[in-house]
Amino acid sequence: MRAADIMTTSVISASPDMSVRQAAGTMVFAGISGMPVIDEDGRLLGIVTEGDLMHRAEIGTGVRHRAWWLELVASTRELAGQYVKEHARKVRDVMSTDVTTVTEMCPVADIAELLERRRIKRVPVTRDGKVVGVVSRANLIRALVTMAPEMPAAAENGDHAIRADVLAAMEGQPWALAPENVIVESGTVHLWGPVVSAEEGNAVRVAAENVPGVNEVVTHFGFPAAVPPLG
Repeated sequence: MRAADIMTTSVISASPDMSVRQAAGTMVFAGISGMPVIDEDGRLLGIVTEGDLMHRAEIGTGVRHRAWWLELVASTRELAGQYVKEHARKVRDVMSTDVTTVTEMCPVADIAELLERRRIKRVPVTRDGKVVGVVSRANLIRALVTMAPEMPAAAENGDHAIRADVLAAMEGQPWALAPENVIVESGTVHLWGPVVSAEEGNAVRVAAENVPGVNEVVTHFGFPAAVPPLG
């Protein structure tokens, strides 16, 4: 699955000369937390988000007082930039220009990693420098609802095939169970043996639950006894 498969193509955008108040109203009424800023030719100039509008003089959320030591270490450039963010009337002065973009062919997995790494909620999709869509976290969640099967498909070769698939699902993982600790009967997977932690037990269980044909997973785990403190 790629960006083109899940992106929103009816993109709500701002112009650089849009007023800050109008931009805020557009986001509120559209139910979005950010939008790309596009010029007359459809080329991406930046992005304006709720974060860019958080500190505003009109509503008294500007940075009015700084600790004295922050005033000392802050450069004139930083202080001037903060003043512009708080008082500017046009989107061009408050938007973020360091914008990450993706192409229509970008895999969805790469987009999810990008959003998490950059701690952003959306990314514009561009073609030849022009915005053709936006992929947001909401788009990824909708893709999950649409594409993920609710229940695994039935296995064709019965319990033997299910057991082999469960072992294959755990193969190479440091928390994998030994083959003799996996027993399958009538589509029910029984998992035996000691595990180091509840997290490892959950990982084993989830690996088995995702195997096609599994009806139920029953765990028979033992956890190591806690070592009493010395003294």
